[in-house]
Amino acid sequence: MTAAIARIATRPIRIPLLRPWGPDVRDLSVVEVEVEDADGAVGWGFSWTPTIGAAAVRAHLDHDIRAFALGREAEASAIWAPLWTHLHEGGSGGITTIAMAGLDLALWDLAARRAGVGVTDLIGRRHETAAVYGSGVNLHYPLDELVAQAARWVEAGFDAVKVKVGSPELARDVERITAVRDVIGPDRRLMVDANQRWSLEQAERAIGELSAFDLAWIEEPLRADDLPAHVELRRRIDVPVALGENLHTRHRFAEFIDAGAVDVVQPNTVRVGGITPFLQIAGLAADRGVDLAPHLLLELSAQLALALPGEHLVESVEGASFEALGALAAPAPVAVTGAIASTTGQPGLGVRFSDELTDAAASARPTEDL
Repeated sequence: MTAAIARIATRPIRIPLLRPWGPDVRDLSVVEVEVEDADGAVGWGFSWTPTIGAAAVRAHLDHDIRAFALGREAEASAIWAPLWTHLHEGGSGGITTIAMAGLDLALWDLAARRAGVGVTDLIGRRHETAAVYGSGVNLHYPLDELVAQAARWVEAGFDAVKVKVGSPELARDVERITAVRDVIGPDRRLMVDANQRWSLEQAERAIGELSAFDLAWIEEPLRADDLPAHVELRRRIDVPVALGENLHTRHRFAEFIDAGAVDVVQPNTVRVGGITPFLQIAGLAADRGVDLAPHLLLELSAQLALALPGEHLVESVEGASFEALGALAAPAPVAVTGAIASTTGQPGLGVRFSDELTDAAASARPTEDL
């Protein structure tokens, strides 16, 4: 039997972005989670949120999650469901599942380190490489900078790229997507992401015009929790719909898939609660014949993609990987060469944050059970 959880510690981390994602998004917030079992084995995980909720996530870990988890078996698949049931009164997703991810990832890391392998091989490796697509948080970029970014993606060898849309004036989006398509040529896949900016009517009109650019998918065209509107939009348009970065449980993914509202699901491993529910969502998508493309978190998403049946595009946001941000204390677990990602042989999850990083607005010392 797996040893019991003996200690859980957290550390708040703030990672400055190389370029702001917007006026209010200048850094990323991470809560590092350290778990030790009764045999002295240690694993490290993390919860992640760009701007909102990091303090609440840490508090949830330090109090409710720690109180429930201490003394229980240090096995991610055994603890996840009862912990979610226990925390459900405070909310089924959002801060609840983001906080749960910190513990879940740490337990997967501990198990992989105990086995002397990386997390891909612990799950069961199916691929040596995964295709990566170029992505950017670029709606605020002037046109010349957007074009330059698209040119960098072409030079890097990406076969697929994604650009933000949802400008106040649709004409601006059309101008920008025209320019990007001109740069990348007719043969590369082009995806666009509206980040929930449109109403149903706005989305139908915008996608009607942008579909002329042979879009591989339109991402988050509507408010993420509006299932009926997504069902109606999917009925009205021919462009595939991608969503999922703001769905927090397997149940919500099942609702959207079974309603025929989505063609590509995009679970964010942290937002859904960690690797344990991510694998369940991946299994659900495979059973229903829906494509899956993990959202953000390159170092984590690529490792999971390599353990899934079939081929899955991995998102690489320019300058936003933990390695690119200088946040890691050891070599990254994933290397990207051109448009291909592969693992580097790091043990466990392979994501250890630099000891020099902290959140100046929070305590610099990890909290732990005393």
